Amino acid sequence: MGKEIEVAILFADVVGSTKLYELLGDARARDMVGICIDVMRAATDQNHGTVIKTMGDEVMATFPTADDALNAAAQMQRQITSHPQLKVDEQTVAIRIGCNFGPVVLENRDIFGSAVHTANRMTSQAKAGQIMTTATMVERLSPDWRTSVRQIDIATLKGRSSEVALFEVLWQTEDVTSMVPEIAITSREREKASKSQRLRLRYQGQEVLVNETRANITIGRAEENDLVVKGNLISRLHARVEINRNKFMLIDQSTNGTFVLGKDGEEAFVRRDSMQIRGEGLIGLGKAPDSNSSQVIRYTCEE
Repeated sequence: MGKEIEVAILFADVVGSTKLYELLGDARARDMVGICIDVMRAATDQNHGTVIKTMGDEVMATFPTADDALNAAAQMQRQITSHPQLKVDEQTVAIRIGCNFGPVVLENRDIFGSAVHTANRMTSQAKAGQIMTTATMVERLSPDWRTSVRQIDIATLKGRSSEVALFEVLWQTEDVTSMVPEIAITSREREKASKSQRLRLRYQGQEVLVNETRANITIGRAEENDLVVKGNLISRLHARVEINRNKFMLIDQSTNGTFVLGKDGEEAFVRRDSMQIRGEGLIGLGKAPDSNSSQVIRYTCEE
């Protein structure tokens, strides 16, 4: 008879291990995967976790708290990214990690349940070097960790009828603006920051402002977005716009990408990446913006 417990569940696997074997041969590739597994095991042990099992290039582990799981996940990413023996053609071998929190059935040193499947699905949603998690996990994080998590998408996972919010964990400290030391901000930057900067976005009668008060907005066809834009080429959570160190950044999270046309005629395209937007111009979701189209978003940076 299994025992039901609540835990944080973590899956971590090596990205592109099949290609590693093709490039390096069986012996060297196996050694590299082995190093990754050793790092994953050590990070789990050092953060109060338990390795449930390893499956080829993948580790499944549990932790008593959500913070313990993310501490281990961040340690895994840092150590594998910087490991001197994990370089292939100047590229570092990478891992991806998925986490969830919930009830599981513990039986014969293994765990079962829907929370386990969701954690595994988070791993499949992650790209190389990413840590992905769920709202259930985020709710159980300490305030420090919660500031390092951002929602990046909404997805329907295999085996789930309802949609699930996807959260990325910013494990690299340079990605978390709240962790920038005060001493690093120069007097010139302070003077610039004191000016009231805002980005105005307009679409079919809707208008939103991005400024110091509202530093992050989302755009997409789901009703939960700050700026709702309908269309077949538009993802449910298509893009975010945020102010970061006095720069307005557009972060695309979509399938079809985002197009930006500046007033000066300069065109740009971004997909699953970010870019700075300046001045004024047009934004097109999934297709190039047309000033005569009702689907276009107009933006203006103001001081």
